[in-house]
Amino acid sequence: MGKKGKERARERREQRRQEISHLRTVPYSPHERWWSKETVAVVTGANQGIGYEIARQLAVHGLHVVLTSRDFDRALGATTNLQAEGLSVQPCQLDITDAGSVMSFASWIQLEHGGIDVLVNNAGVNFNRGADNSVEFAETVIKTNYYGTKRIIDTMLPLMRPSSFGARIVNVSSRLGRANGRKNKIGDPTLRENLMKDETLSEQLLDEMLTNFLSQVNDGTWQNGGWPQMYTDYSLSKLALNVYTRLKARKLSERLDSHRVYINCFCPGWVKTQMTNWEGNMSAEEGADTGVWMALLPVENISSGRFYAERREIDF
Repeated sequence: MGKKGKERARERREQRRQEISHLRTVPYSPHERWWSKETVAVVTGANQGIGYEIARQLAVHGLHVVLTSRDFDRALGATTNLQAEGLSVQPCQLDITDAGSVMSFASWIQLEHGGIDVLVNNAGVNFNRGADNSVEFAETVIKTNYYGTKRIIDTMLPLMRPSSFGARIVNVSSRLGRANGRKNKIGDPTLRENLMKDETLSEQLLDEMLTNFLSQVNDGTWQNGGWPQMYTDYSLSKLALNVYTRLKARKLSERLDSHRVYINCFCPGWVKTQMTNWEGNMSAEEGADTGVWMALLPVENISSGRFYAERREIDF
């Protein structure tokens, strides 16, 4: 892309940012508001950054939000700030990488609320910054971003309350995890094809891919494995999450309408948060927008197994 092409792309991005900024000021109509103050939304990894903003915006819209963090004191601090604004927010400790923590959280939800209506999976890690591409913490990244998110989804699904509006799962992901991304795609065409085709897609395929990558990390051959070249471990963890979102949506589509659960993922963009070392070109408020929009979509407009950015569907 030449200089003029980049300028046009920047202009389009800025125009879209302004459009979305305006849309955030437009109130939902009574017909669109399927939720109430009794609607319970769980946001993981919400003590700061995008997760905090998603929790705040959902609470501003009138939902009751359970704000979680690995560190309860941080969850409490974030919750106290939001409660000071008059918002209905509750703190709870949750470490999605710890099976015991996840089970304790599910038991607490059952006792405290009887179930939930919205689950936003924001908790995640990335240890690379700028031009870095270390895989020193690859196992932790994949354990958290993919397997941890998968664990909390599978554990909370039985607690998602039936309704005519459907429960919602929103996975915070990244464009870096696109199998067919222009600059960061999977190099093996057979693997890429199998990930994209419904008839060959499976959890076993994802497990094999991630096991193969981690094996190459351990023996030092990962750079020749055809993996994404930018933030390789993080990109693969988000690729797995994106693909799992499609796979889970297909399985959940078999449910009766009254027990329907919609699951989608979105890319918040390059956001100024601690994870990006406060670099980026978007605020946390802007980055949270699409996730909140997805969680609150009227039932007549919602789909499942889709990938979004800037309130628009993008490809995997």
